[in-house]
Amino acid sequence: MAEAVKWCRVRRLALALGTALLAPGLVGAASASPAEVVMSPHRAVYDITLLRAQGGSGIADMSGRMVYELTGNPCVGYSQNMRFVTNVVNQEGVTSLTDLRTTSWEDAASRAFRFNSSQYKDRKLTETTVGDASRTDGPGRLKVALTRPAKKQLDLQPQAMFPIQHSRELVVRAQRGERLFTADLYDGSEKGDKVYTTVSFIGNKRAAGNVEGLEAVESAKPLLSVPSWPISISYYEPETQRQDALPTYELSFLYYANGVSRRLMIDYGSFAVRGVLKEIAFLDPGKCEETAKPR
Repeated sequence: MAEAVKWCRVRRLALALGTALLAPGLVGAASASPAEVVMSPHRAVYDITLLRAQGGSGIADMSGRMVYELTGNPCVGYSQNMRFVTNVVNQEGVTSLTDLRTTSWEDAASRAFRFNSSQYKDRKLTETTVGDASRTDGPGRLKVALTRPAKKQLDLQPQAMFPIQHSRELVVRAQRGERLFTADLYDGSEKGDKVYTTVSFIGNKRAAGNVEGLEAVESAKPLLSVPSWPISISYYEPETQRQDALPTYELSFLYYANGVSRRLMIDYGSFAVRGVLKEIAFLDPGKCEETAKPR
């Protein structure tokens, strides 16, 4: 795989889903708070293709598939599982296979976050990141305990959000009709030791039934009754002066009120990839007392 397509960057396309999840019907409630946003479990399959690539990107073509699954409920929190397999052809015509697998869990109060990511290149394990993050009492900082790739203890800024916490706040901002939302985000990416500053731009609400620019997907027909918003999120390196620098990458997607994301795109500047929804199944969240915490 070309050096430009590192697993921690490719993972961003999957994280688009983790930043855009909410329960059906909630968006109509003007006074909803982040704590009232309930996630809607589902499993979605996306086809991945290369949107564009500049000459110096090292990429001639890319194709693959991503399967994303969200499970859980407000009692025990939510788990996200993703597998992202891509074939990349470099500019010398050499093809490589990358298989990225990630799992994470975040408690309903967004006080604890667990993550585990592994990357395989040509079917050989090349990198693993495992860790736990938690919030101390009150306005305390984030405490992160990494076990892979190396044991490490980190103390991060208190304002950094976890992925689902960020999504809940993003929902509230969309409900209010706000256009801009800035937040620091910790998602365990890179080697689990970095916080990104994010700037989210929220577009005009699309009325239910608006399918302009979307591919027909039989299993997605229930979305015809659900409104959506176009969302674009720019990611900046820590301590970057945003007014003076370009983002490390930009992520955009169409964000439905029942928790589905489609029309995904991630732009690294020298190249960009697209994710197109192919099929989707909504999952039973189960009763709180019957849902076990992840192992």
